[in-house]
Formats: sequence, structure tokens, C-alpha cells
Amino acid sequence: MVKRRSQHDSLTGLCGGVLVVALIWSACGPAADSKKIEPIYDKQTGRLQVLKYDSDGDGKVDTISHMDGARVLRIDIDKDEDGRVDRWEYYDANQKLEKVGFSRAGDGQEDAWSSAGPDGSIARIDISLARDGKVTRKEYYEKDTLVRAEEDGDGDGVFDKWEAYERGRLASVAFDTLHRGKPDRRLVYGADGSARLEVDPAGDGRFVVQK
Repeated sequence: MVKRRSQHDSLTGLCGGVLVVALIWSACGPAADSKKIEPIYDKQTGRLQVLKYDSDGDGKVDTISHMDGARVLRIDIDKDEDGRVDRWEYYDANQKLEKVGFSRAGDGQEDAWSSAGPDGSIARIDISLARDGKVTRKEYYEKDTLVRAEEDGDGDGVFDKWEAYERGRLASVAFDTLHRGKPDRRLVYGADGSARLEVDPAGDGRFVVQK
């Protein structure tokens, strides 16, 4: 069964304490734990811009909250304290977690972003295959299980590969080899391991078995 859960892309287990600390500091100033929190204010407006936080009190900043006054915009977390961010949390105007960024290679370079569905489980993961910030693959999940994906293999901004999954197994892969924006070839995999090639020469969505 194809699943995608990790400490990076999961939208559960948030650092809610960090968010609370950030809001308390912006509201109460020095009344918060000043030994663990370092605020940075805009020199011209005086608005809070950044909160550097040492969550475990070991003298190392492991959490950086990017602020707009009392509003949290993004939280960068270095959980293993190796000097590289492991998790990027993005918040909307209502202070609700919008998406979580993570590094697939674990090297501190953000190249994928997960979003949650209404039930809190992962609904979609956007991936930058070239690691340049441009999303070229989108994976869709139901109850944390991959059900379909679409990919822009040549990076021209148009999806040219589509994957479908059934009960956790790859059921089909379709390709746009003619650059029409829709598939013209499809590999269909049976539960018994068999495979067949289908083609849609007219581009009308009608696939026939290639003989």
C-alpha cells in the first residue's frame, strides 16, 4: 500500500506550543520566557517581525517564527538542531495551518509541501522535482494513501504524465507524448502483475489496446 507519512510532511503533531509562545510574546512582551525567546522588531515601525525560540533550553535556536505583529506567517523548525531547517509551517490569515514544507533529501532545502483535508489527514503533496521551488508533481491522497498523481516531466508547465492507484497499487500510467495536454498512451497494470499498452490516436479519450 502506497502511503506517505513522515515527521516532515505530516500535518498532525504541530508545535502548537511554539505558536502560543509567539502570540504571548507579541501580546505581553518581556513577561514571556526571555531566556528562550529572542524577538526582532522592524526598526521603522516597531512591529514584531521574527521570534527566535530555543524550545528545549539548550542554548540553540531551533524554531524561528516569521511574524507580522501578532500574526504568525511561517514557522521554521530545526528539530534535530543540525543548523538546517527540517520543517516549514505556513499559516493563513486565520492562523490556521495551511501547508507544511519539507526536504525530501533531508538536507535543509525545501522541495515539497503537504496540505491537509477536512479530516486533518494529508490530502495533497506538491513536489518540486528539480528542487527549484517550481511544483512539477502533485500527489493526491485519501486517508494518507496515494490515489493519483500528475507530473510535468519536461518542466514546461503542462502535466504530461498521470498515475492512478487502486488499493495502494499502481493501476495505470498515462503519457502525453504528442504535447496535446492530454494522454495519448497508457500502460494499464493488472492485479496479477500483467500489463498492456493502450493508445488514443485521435485524442478523444478513447483508448484501444496496442497490438
